[in-house]
Amino acid sequence: MRYRVMAVIAGSAATMLVAGGAGAATLPRTAGLGGPTVTTPITAYVLNEGSNSVTPINTATNTAGKAIPVGSTPFAIAITPDGKTAYVANANSNTVTPINTATNTAGNPIPVGTLPFAIAITPDGKTAYIANANSSNVTPIHTATNTAGAPIPVGDNPHAIVITPNGKTAYVADRGANEVTPITVATNKPGKAIKVGSMPAALVVTPNGTTVYVANSAEFTGNGSVTPIHAATNTTGKAIKVGELPLAMATTPNGATIYVLSGPNQNVTPIRTATNTALKPIAVGGDPAAIAITPNGRTAYIAGNGCACVVPISTLTNKVGKSIRVGFQPSAIAVTHDGTMVYVVNSFVNENSGTVTPIRTATNTALIPIPVGNFPSAIAITP
Repeated sequence: MRYRVMAVIAGSAATMLVAGGAGAATLPRTAGLGGPTVTTPITAYVLNEGSNSVTPINTATNTAGKAIPVGSTPFAIAITPDGKTAYVANANSNTVTPINTATNTAGNPIPVGTLPFAIAITPDGKTAYIANANSSNVTPIHTATNTAGAPIPVGDNPHAIVITPNGKTAYVADRGANEVTPITVATNKPGKAIKVGSMPAALVVTPNGTTVYVANSAEFTGNGSVTPIHAATNTTGKAIKVGELPLAMATTPNGATIYVLSGPNQNVTPIRTATNTALKPIAVGGDPAAIAITPNGRTAYIAGNGCACVVPISTLTNKVGKSIRVGFQPSAIAVTHDGTMVYVVNSFVNENSGTVTPIRTATNTALIPIPVGNFPSAIAITP
C-alpha cells in the first residue's frame, strides 16, 4: 500500500502539494503593481502512475483537460511558487519532466538519479531538489534553465525532502540509513547526517522553520515514532511514540499541532509542538492513508484507503465528524488555498482509470467524481 504526505503546510511554497477546488477556487491575480486584477482559473495537476501522464483539472469548472504525457511511472510533483512550471519525477525513467502550466505542454525530460522519489522547490523558486531513492543522492535542478546540477550525496534510500521556509536548508530523510541529511541550499553541500529512528519515511517542518519532524516508520516492528530536529543546531529531541507505521503527517498552519497517521492502528496521533508530547490517538478507522489541513487550521481531512471515505477532524476538539464517501482506494488529499474545497485522489475505479472527488468543506458533501488516468496517486495545484 502506498502513502503520501499531502499539504504539509497550507500554501507552502516549498511543497506545493495542495489541490484545486471548484467555483470559488478561481482566484484573482494582479497583472502588475498598480495594474488590473485578472481572474484566472487555478489548475490542479493529477499524476497518473499507470498511464504515464498528468491530468490537468480546471478547478473553476471541475473538468479534466487533455492528459499530458510524461515519463514512466510519474511518482511525485511540485509546482514553482510563481505557478509557471510543474515538475514531475518519473520513477522508472530516472527523469524529471517540466510542464508549462500556461500551455499544459511537457518540456524535455531532465536526467536525474535512479528512482526519483520526492521533490521540493525552494521558496524563491530557483531550485527544485529531487531525492533519488536508489542512487542515494539528491539532484538540484536550476529552474531558470531546466538543467541538473551535480548530484548531492546523502544517505541510503532517500525517501522524502522538505525545505525550511527561509529557503536556507533542505532536509532529506534517508530511509535506509535511519538518518536525515541537511543540505545547505546556498552551496548544495550536505551537512553531517542526523541520526533519527528506524526507517524515516516522511518529514514536515513547522511554519516558523524552527523544528523539522521526522516520521520513523519502523516497518515490521510496530515501534512507530516521530523525531523532532531543532533546525538551528541540527540536533534531535526525544523521540515521540506514535502509532504503528507512521508514513504521513501534517502540521496546522500555526504550527501548534502535528497530526500523524497510523494505518495499522486505524488512528491519528496529535503532537503538541510546544512540548513535543503526543495526545490521545484519534480513532478514524478505514486505514488512513493521507491527510490535509484547511488553511484556517480548523479541520484535518483524513483519506481512508480501506473505507473509500474521508474523515473530518475538528482540530479544536480533536473530535471526528461524519465520514464522507468518496471513490475506491483514496491515496492523496489536498485543500484549496481558500479552504472551500477538498480534492481526493481515488486510485482505482477499474484497471484503466481513477477519479478525483471534490468535497465542499462548508457542508462536507462530495461532488461528482472527475475521471482522470490510470492509478492516480498524487496531486498539486498552481498557486
